Amino acid sequence: MSRIAIGSDHAGFLLKQQLADVLRDLGHKVSDLGAHSVDRVDYPDFGEAVGRAVAGGDADLGVCVCGSGLGIAMAANKVQGVRAAPVPDVLSAQLARQHNDANVLCLGERLIDPEVAVQAVTAWLDAEFEGGRHEGRVAKLDALGT
Repeated sequence: MSRIAIGSDHAGFLLKQQLADVLRDLGHKVSDLGAHSVDRVDYPDFGEAVGRAVAGGDADLGVCVCGSGLGIAMAANKVQGVRAAPVPDVLSAQLARQHNDANVLCLGERLIDPEVAVQAVTAWLDAEFEGGRHEGRVAKLDALGT
């Protein structure tokens, strides 16, 4: 099983809690990097924390949640080595792993049904990077910002 860092701002707190429980039930080791309540906080702090955990090797993968999934993905993607994908559905989550080798999945609590979010995370975890024609593209992503 994987070591998964998970983080959210206040707007993603409830979904983050649910996803952390699901991940633990699936046997993954989950590191909850906050937020720890619905009190207002800033999403860049938590996107960065998850991104640094993944890029630094403290976690194999990361899951981020904010209201839309967009801002926290932007923050995580600022960390070199992170490929954070904001996804609205199951197929996008699966393709993010298969084609883009996404190592951080980002979800919007205000935009996705909680059951769909669980299915999306599960599909992402079950998917494998296809390599092949995608390898060069992912290498180009990783080279950006260096």
